[in-house]
Amino acid sequence: MDSGNRFIKIITELSRIILGATFVFSGFVKAVDPLGFTYKIQDYLISFNLAEFFPLALPVAIVLVVFEFLIGVFLLLGIYRKPTVVLAGVFMAFFLPLTLWIALKNPVKDCGCFGDALIISNWETFYKNIVLGICAVILLIYYKKISPLFSAKTAWMAAAFSIIFGFAFAVYNVVKLPVFDFRPYHIGANIPENMYVDPAKGDIVENVFIYSKNGINQEFTEENYPWDDSTYTFVEMNTKLIKEGEKPKIEDFYISTLALDSLSQSFVSGEDITQQILSDMNYNFLMVSYSLEQMNEKRLDDFKNASDFAQNNGYNFYCLTSSSPYFIGEWSARNNTDFQFAHADERVLKTMIRSNPGLLLLQNGNVINMWDDSEIPDFELKGIDNLAKVEGLKTNFWGKLMVILLMFLVPLLLIKIQDIRLNRSFNYK
Repeated sequence: MDSGNRFIKIITELSRIILGATFVFSGFVKAVDPLGFTYKIQDYLISFNLAEFFPLALPVAIVLVVFEFLIGVFLLLGIYRKPTVVLAGVFMAFFLPLTLWIALKNPVKDCGCFGDALIISNWETFYKNIVLGICAVILLIYYKKISPLFSAKTAWMAAAFSIIFGFAFAVYNVVKLPVFDFRPYHIGANIPENMYVDPAKGDIVENVFIYSKNGINQEFTEENYPWDDSTYTFVEMNTKLIKEGEKPKIEDFYISTLALDSLSQSFVSGEDITQQILSDMNYNFLMVSYSLEQMNEKRLDDFKNASDFAQNNGYNFYCLTSSSPYFIGEWSARNNTDFQFAHADERVLKTMIRSNPGLLLLQNGNVINMWDDSEIPDFELKGIDNLAKVEGLKTNFWGKLMVILLMFLVPLLLIKIQDIRLNRSFNYK
């Protein structure tokens, strides 16, 4: 192989690795939390005034993340080279101009390219896609130089397994809580800490004072505004962002109680209990349902049992929701519940836990444990202190990652061994 061909081979394989690894990572971290990607798609639909397509957001999210994951896997395995490279090229041809528009118009703060695992700015996303676009062009030209890891005899097996694995993994993370929780409410997180940012690292702003003189408005800073000059008339003060700083991981976390009005039989807003919940040294049970209208009521009795346990043992139990006060009253009467209801922002509740409903156990602002509606434990039987001790794979990031990698790589390795055997048998013949 001459130096020219060797160079082309190197940049082709390098492009394959860069593009394939990025697609695998991007697809995987979004497949970890398809509901999170669904909410991001809904943000885009709102910005395009297409809210009527909300029901399609979840299936589209699952298909997109699995499709992206599979393109990356097929590139790294070198199977079905031409169609895979063409699909990667089409993918980049669509998203490169889209991310440029997003960077220019900024309809959403975060494109959601890497889910909650890695948040990058819209401009960083566009620059990243320029690099990936170059890699895609190289592969489109030199796809024949990609070295396949499987022969044609077993490539279909590797492809079929990858497809099944991708969809099974994504659907599992919809039915259950995400295998990996990258959100600021994960088990072990301290909510007050995630609500705070060092003022020295925050936004740098400047107050601009508008004064009028002889009918002409002029801008002044805090250092030179004419506060003692009677010939100037104060008009207004504006705050100008000089440099964007760090943002707290948790914003808009606010909880207020809802009290039942005896006359109207509907709930009305009560007091702010945010700090009370976050500073309480006792256990606090938070049943989270961003929408009672859409809530799965199949296991509501488990939440009633948890509420009874909390009341009998002196713990607080709140049902947090963003549903309307009128509907809460109707829903509570229909389901014969005696929950203490509280109101919170819908986006905050969706971020706290992906299950609707779900249950969080808090103590002194720390997320002690959480469960989706299918896993609500018998607190009386198992004991609250035992359930507060989360051990094993539930919080072991590297342990869970290793298990998932083995579940994906071991079958591919077995297929590769079969591939070698088939090729040897063919050669002997």
